[in-house]
Formats: sequence, structure tokens, C-alpha cells
Amino acid sequence: MATFLGIDYPTCWFLLVGAVFTGYIILDGFDLGAGMVHLFFVKEESRRIALNAIGPVWDGNEVWIVIGGGALFAGFPEVYASLLSAFYVPFILFLLGVIFRAISIEFRSKEPMLWWRRMWDISYCASSTLIAFLLGVILGNVTEGINMGPDHVFRGSFMEFLNPYALLTGVTTVALLMMHGAIYLVMKTENRLYTKLTLIVKDTTIFFVIMILLTSFYTLLYLPNMAAVIRRFPELFVVPVMMVLAIANITRQITKRKYLYAFISSAVTISLLMILVAMELYPNMLVSTQTPANNLTVYNACSSQKTLGIMLVVAAIGVPLVVAYTTFVFITFKGKVKLDEMSY
Repeated sequence: MATFLGIDYPTCWFLLVGAVFTGYIILDGFDLGAGMVHLFFVKEESRRIALNAIGPVWDGNEVWIVIGGGALFAGFPEVYASLLSAFYVPFILFLLGVIFRAISIEFRSKEPMLWWRRMWDISYCASSTLIAFLLGVILGNVTEGINMGPDHVFRGSFMEFLNPYALLTGVTTVALLMMHGAIYLVMKTENRLYTKLTLIVKDTTIFFVIMILLTSFYTLLYLPNMAAVIRRFPELFVVPVMMVLAIANITRQITKRKYLYAFISSAVTISLLMILVAMELYPNMLVSTQTPANNLTVYNACSSQKTLGIMLVVAAIGVPLVVAYTTFVFITFKGKVKLDEMSY
């Protein structure tokens, strides 16, 4: 089997797909978080500032989900087919959320009427919350496993997606991204809005800490297999330890009002959570609750070695370009938000 840097191609693509989706959650995550706290702002000016804080970057951040979907399709077409067909309803709702969030941001400023702007404010908040919740529900189901037959076709019903663990993961994701977005907004604002956001940041951080503790307890009690890889390789225990330290550092930096460091710690927390999920899944990508023989792994679901090799070259060229563009945008629009005639 062909390798890159000593890692076989299927595993390389597993890591690449995971890295791209992690990038999406970090980058679009704070956009979603900003949307979820949007209705906490009462004044029109505050809402406009909050919208313009993400205005230059939100659509570019969505590119990462497109790259992630393309990478999954190229590297693991059978996983792509089984995943999207199994989660057909959640993904349709996810796409509707993405559409309504976009038009809410763009349409809000087109008319001056109060009812018009309130309508799109509610749509913006609701769609952002829906997207974050569905991401968590999908992640929870992928982590726990789905009712998949030997032909890798989903055999369950829609209600199976709404199991306690998936719902808990969904709410935890909402809490995490609310905190992530609030921290981003507080870095981009000043004066009274800044003061209000410092309170929102504290509240959302408490919400996240409570939810991550509940999710962790539930996982250890009812999904003991999730810790199997750490029991086999005790050295990997460093990952959850680092995650706990990153979460602790968020609260520490918020207390010191060093919000850039809190935002970095929030991004590190997201990354470590995704690493934990990847550690527990590998080499599986979709776990069947019927029997392990039905699992889709990086080896039985991957494309041909030639395809993986060619696409790895494409990824090596394309991903750095997207990273460079994203970095350029953030550098260009750094600093506090100032409203002008071109603002949302």
C-alpha cells in the first residue's frame, strides 16, 4: 500500500478530512456563535456591529465545509454515500439553515423597516442555532454508531437520530460555538457593546462547561467503548488532559480579559475534541450498531490508491491556498468594527 511520510494513503485522507472539518468548525463556528447570541443585543447599532464583525469572513469560512465534503467524496465515496443517505433529513435541514443564515445576513440591511430587520434577526439567530445543533447531532450519531446493514445502507428511522446522546452532543455543540462566537465578538467591539459582551462571554462559558461535563459523564457511563483506545494506549491520555487544560485556560483568560488567548484556547479545545473523536473512531469512519462486520473503515471504503495519490497532490496545492486566503482576510480586517455607509 502506498504511503506518504510513512503513513498509508487511506489514513492520510482520514487525517486530511478530519483536519478540514475541524477547520470548518473553528472558523464558521464563531460565525454561528455570533448568530446565536445576536438576539441578546437590543439596540440596532449593536446588532449591526455584531453582523459586521463577521461580515468580511463568514462566507469565506463556509468554503471549508465545501472542501470537507469534496475531500470526503474523493477519498471515501462509500462513506459519503452512506452518510448522506442515512442523514438525509438532518443534512437537508442543515442546508436550509445555511441558506437562511446567508439571506438573513444579506437581506437584513436592504430595507429600513423595523419589522423587516427583526424578522431577519430572528431568522439569523434561529438558522445559526439549527446549524450548530445539527452538527452536534450528526457528530453524536457518528460517534455512537448508526443502524447500518451489510450493504452499508441505513436501516433505522429518523427518530433514531434523536437519541439522548446525540441530543446531548447537539446542545453541547451549541454551547461551545456560542462561547466561541461571543469571545470573537468581544475582540471586535468596544464601549457599551464590549461591556455587554463580557457578560455574555461569561454566561456562555458557564453553559459550555456544564454541557461538556454532562456529555463527558454520559460518555463514560453509557459508552465505555469510547475510551477503549486510551485504555490500550495510555500515552494518549495526554489528549483529554490537554483538552481540560485548554478549557481551564479559556476561563482563566476571560477572567484576565485577554480575549485573544481565550479565543485561541477555544479553538484548541475544538481541535482536541475532534482529535478525541478521531482517536476513538479510527480505523472506522461509520460504525454499525448491528455488527462490527458492517463498519465502514478507512480501508474498505476508500478510493483506489491511484485516486488517493492524485487527490493528495491536489490537496497539497489547494489547501495551502485556502489557508493563505483565509489568513489574508483576517489580517486585512483585523481590529475593532467601525460602521460606515457600506456596512450591513
